[in-house]
Order: sequence, then structure tokens, then C-alpha cells
Amino acid sequence: MTFQKSLSILCLTFLFIACNSDDNSEIAGDDYSDIYILPNTPYNYSDINFPDTFTDYVIGFDNTPTDNPITDDGVTLGRVLFYDVNMSANNTVSCASCHIQEFGFSDNKIKSEGFEGGHTFRNSMGFANAGFYGAESFFWDHRAETLEVQVLMPLQDEVEMGMTLEGLETKLNALDYYNPLFENVFGSTQITSDKISKALAQFVRSIYSFNTRYDEGIEATNNIFMDFPNFTAEENIGKDIFNGKLTPGAIGTCATCHLPNTSPLIFELPLPDGANQVVFSGAEPDNIGLDIDDNVEDNGYGTFLGVSSFNGHFKTPSLRNIEVTGPYMHDGRLETLEDVVEHYSTEVLAHPYLSAHMKDGNGDPRHLDLTPEESDALVAFMKTLTDHELNTDIKYSNPFLD
Repeated sequence: MTFQKSLSILCLTFLFIACNSDDNSEIAGDDYSDIYILPNTPYNYSDINFPDTFTDYVIGFDNTPTDNPITDDGVTLGRVLFYDVNMSANNTVSCASCHIQEFGFSDNKIKSEGFEGGHTFRNSMGFANAGFYGAESFFWDHRAETLEVQVLMPLQDEVEMGMTLEGLETKLNALDYYNPLFENVFGSTQITSDKISKALAQFVRSIYSFNTRYDEGIEATNNIFMDFPNFTAEENIGKDIFNGKLTPGAIGTCATCHLPNTSPLIFELPLPDGANQVVFSGAEPDNIGLDIDDNVEDNGYGTFLGVSSFNGHFKTPSLRNIEVTGPYMHDGRLETLEDVVEHYSTEVLAHPYLSAHMKDGNGDPRHLDLTPEESDALVAFMKTLTDHELNTDIKYSNPFLD
């Protein structure tokens, strides 16, 4: 055999081995760029540079469990799961179908559409800063103890996504594009509902919001009761209505529920170290007088507890991105922010279980009785809580090509 012939055979052998090696790599699931687009180095989700206004006290609200810390690979997996229509029984809807990024991860419909065209029982809530929600306060009726529990419930809902956990595990285990993602996070390609829960919860928990005009103002002053230099005069008036400075007789007004742990009685004084001025959601469900009695389809927290005195009580959700998360309330009955403000101004009803802070000194429904200019100002303030960066950030967007 000549040297030239031997060299040719050797080259062909190497070429055959190389081709087989490439094929095995594809079979192993190392490259699924034809299915989803993910960066070679995961986006940063775990090392967040919070503003100083997110004090140690505020960070203490963080509901991350010790067995499910946020990791870049974990959130990357959660992002893919969140946008995958294969999570539903007939491959038509994903978690993102009802929680749309441009709408602050809420839905712009009164009730969201499920996998077979049915409609959800309640309006979809936004996700911004859900990582700071208190324990046992997920969903409008607080029925989920943790975010890890919450994320699995819509998957199993007969209207929303129509899956069983066993069926979901079988279905996803057959999709080889999940192999490298689960391997990166859990050291195994085996998919379980516990792993799905943890990854989805990591993704939702990673949706932090702190890039708003309000955040610019609070960083400049560190006191919500001072005028913000970056605000218009109208926005500062709206802020004073919100925090109770303009309406002291209303016991803190909106801040009572939507900015807990900040006293409205120290308007011009430095706030205590660590006071919450950035987490705009309440820990307790409230009855805000939407209905005159509990002869309604949905009694919220009262139904969940089986305690009538909590009828009509619903979660106090975050006001972050409130400008884009309408329609509003648990049933989407109020179309605009103007409608919401009008409710608190003149339309609070004397429900038998109306929350105490919604009553005046005589026990009657408290109305703010805002002028048209004050109502406009309050709406203008709430719009300063819009995080335009979050609502367009690619690292929270749909990674699938189709």
C-alpha cells in the first residue's frame, strides 16, 4: 500500500469519526438553536444590583426559600417553561398567554382565555416584584402558600391549561430540547413536577422592578413625603394624595394598603432607617367595597377560608406597572385607572365586611371625594410606577423561534 493511499484512508477515517461525533452531539441535545434562542452565557438573574432604597428591611420581604435560590441557569429553564405551549393539554397556551410581558406580565383582557377557549375565573395579575409578596398570599384569594405551589396550579386547572402533573412530566420528558436545560440546573435530564415548580418559581421571582420614574425620585430624596425633583407638579400632588399627606383624614389613603410599613404621620421628617418605600403591595387581603353584600359569584378569601367575615376580601396586588395591567380588580370590572380612582373617590359601598380602614369615624364607607384635578393627579402619579425597561427586557421575553 502506497503512503498516499494510506494517508487517504486515514483522512476518511477521521472524517467518519468527526461526522459521527457531530451527530451524537445533536442527538444528545447540545444545540437546539432551531427551537429557541438562548445566550451561550446565561443572562444575569441572580446578582441584582438593587438601588439603596431596597434596604435590608425591604430585602427581608424576599420570599425565596432556602431550597430554591435564584440561579441564572434555573431562571433560564423557567423562562423556557413559561413560554412553552407544550405545557398545556393541547399545545395552544403557555403561562405567558395570560401573563404578557408588555402588559407587566398581566393580561389586557377581563378574563384570560384557556386552552379550549374557556375563560378564567379571575383577572390575571401582574408579576412585578412577586418575590416580595408575603407568605400565604398568592392568588387573589391567598390560596397558595408559596410561589412554588402557585405556579403549578394553573397547569392543572381544567380551564387554564388542563394538565395533570403526571401527564406533564411524561410529556416534557419526551421533549429532548429540555435535556441540556434540566441537566444544567439539576444535574439530571429527568423531569419532575418539583423541578418544574422550582424553575418556574425562579423565573417569576426574578422579575424585579426598580427602573421607574418613581424609583429615580425616591433615590433622590429617600422620602416619599418630599417633592420629587424629577416629577411634575401634578405628579407630586398625586404622590401626596397617595401617601396621605394631602388627605390626612383618610388615614394614609392608598399607602395604607399599597405601601405598608411607612408611617403617614411623619411627612417632613426623615423616615426611619429601612422604611419600605418601594414595595407597593399589601400582605393582607382587603374588602374595598366593590359590592354592597356577599350575594356575588366570587367572595374571594372568605370562600377559601370558609369564613363569611372575610367575604369580599381579595389580595392587595403590587402597583408596579399598574398603568399597563388593566383592566383592574379581581374580576376586571374597572377598565381604566380613572375608573379605579373614581371608585375610591365616590363609589365605595357599605359591604357588611368592609375593611376597617375603608370606613370613616361613623363606620360609613370612606370616600376621598377628590376634585377632577386631584383624580388626574393621582392617576399621573401611578403612571410613574411603570417600568418600561422591564416590559421590554429581552431576558424575560419569549425565547422560542416559533
